Amino acid sequence: MKKILFCFSLLVAFHFSSAQKTTPKGKLVIIGGGSRPDAMVDRIIAEAGLKQGGYGIILPMSSADPDSAVYYASQQFVKKGINSIYGVIFKKGETLTPQKVDSVRNAKLIYISGGDQTRFMGVVQGTDIEKAIRDAYMKGSIVGGTSAGAAVMSKIMITGDELKHPEYSSTFRNIEEANIETKPGLGLVEGVIIDQHFVKRSRYNRLISAIIEYPLEKGIGIDEATAIIVSGNTAEVIGDSQVIVFENPKRSKVVTNGKLSAKGLTLNIYVSGEKFSLK
Repeated sequence: MKKILFCFSLLVAFHFSSAQKTTPKGKLVIIGGGSRPDAMVDRIIAEAGLKQGGYGIILPMSSADPDSAVYYASQQFVKKGINSIYGVIFKKGETLTPQKVDSVRNAKLIYISGGDQTRFMGVVQGTDIEKAIRDAYMKGSIVGGTSAGAAVMSKIMITGDELKHPEYSSTFRNIEEANIETKPGLGLVEGVIIDQHFVKRSRYNRLISAIIEYPLEKGIGIDEATAIIVSGNTAEVIGDSQVIVFENPKRSKVVTNGKLSAKGLTLNIYVSGEKFSLK
């Protein structure tokens, strides 16, 4: 009898511990690309506490020209009196030193530049860099990213490419089955798929395709000069434009001659100052 009770208590403890998920102490600032309004930069600085000390880093590996990406990303911070912000450039396959990885882990702000999200993940995926970003976020750092740097935040990452139409276009012309290409992102926010430059580039077809193909995920389209600040399971909108959120609550998907259809999709539009749940 004692053995049975002991085994039962172990099962209960395992179930309870596995059900508990550690909540990150940090926040995410996910920017839809384009310009960064001064108020947005002020908010990032305040959230990171950079005026009280510490430093921020820019990870420019999405860019084809990392040095330029560091320069342009840092200028608004410097103009605000934040000089303790540095570029840290990693190359694919390089031997990582503890000092360089720790510069990421100990930063109060980690900012991921725009460019090509697949290029960024090709450098960091499965490495100590990725782990350091996650560790920093878990212990309280701010992780921000714009454009490609926004796309990498989610677990399921839109690459921007179409499988059926390989010639690049800034938006999808169709809503088709097996067309949207996704790859693993950093997974700092789960249960959502992030798209960027959303209103300006009319990327509705792309995100609609995503939530039909991945019906358990919310589709979050963030416009330029706009961001969401993710704290726990809540997203707050800041900036000049809008955030569009698509959901597929009925998990609806029908394929007819390669075309997707779905019923009961929802769409909500949020502006600066509004909040919504990520659950």
